[in-house]
Amino acid sequence: MKQYLDLVKHVLENGEQRTDRTGTGTISCFGLQNKYDLRQGFPLLTTKKVNFAAVVRELLWFLRGSTNINDDLTQHTSIWDAWANTEGELGPIYGYQWRSWPSEDGHIDQIANVIEQIKTNPDSRRLIVTAWNVADIPKMALPPCHMMFQFYVINGRLDLQLYQRSADIAVGVPFNIASYALLNIMIAQECGLTPGIFTHTFGDAHIYSDHLEGINAQLKREPGPLPRVTIAKKPIFDLKFEDFELHDYVHQGFIKFPVAV
Repeated sequence: MKQYLDLVKHVLENGEQRTDRTGTGTISCFGLQNKYDLRQGFPLLTTKKVNFAAVVRELLWFLRGSTNINDDLTQHTSIWDAWANTEGELGPIYGYQWRSWPSEDGHIDQIANVIEQIKTNPDSRRLIVTAWNVADIPKMALPPCHMMFQFYVINGRLDLQLYQRSADIAVGVPFNIASYALLNIMIAQECGLTPGIFTHTFGDAHIYSDHLEGINAQLKREPGPLPRVTIAKKPIFDLKFEDFELHDYVHQGFIKFPVAV
């Protein structure tokens, strides 16, 4: 995961001081990009522990169209707790937009649609899913940070590019890398393709001021070999938490970063 550490170094060396919604303060750069070849291993950070179980649970929660933290898939992760209302509801966030985008005729299942298009029209340049529904943003507890992704099929390989408008490099980005790499693998398996290159494109890529100590400690660590992920051979919407297995994940110690809300 040298790419991630290079991203951290770039922001520390070239970023500028910028205020933010949370009032914490950041060092920020705009318009960066990293690439991860999934044929070389699963891009889960080894210079600190990343909670793979939480990655799987949140992604399955999104893919089920859920928007409430009391859903059973979130029992072992508190990622969204700070933004939920007293009933556990978050409004029409990612899962709703992915699976139930509102339209005049009802709802559009973007995930099912893009899978069908990959299978039947793989050369399409319209293999896109977006969570940035302008009309629904006021109803969301938190507007989508990882807001749009596009698939690309070439020579039996499935690539994915994500556009992330706002990227918390210390806390969020390692999680986002793993989540979209896993999504790429899942969709590729569903469509009979080889998982290829995950391209992560950033709008505002930032390091919070209270993350600097931890991020600098992480930069002193050497990355190790990448782990592997295997997924049960099931239709994508039938997959459960138990169907995912992480192999050979050797990581260094957990680093605690405060979450800016």
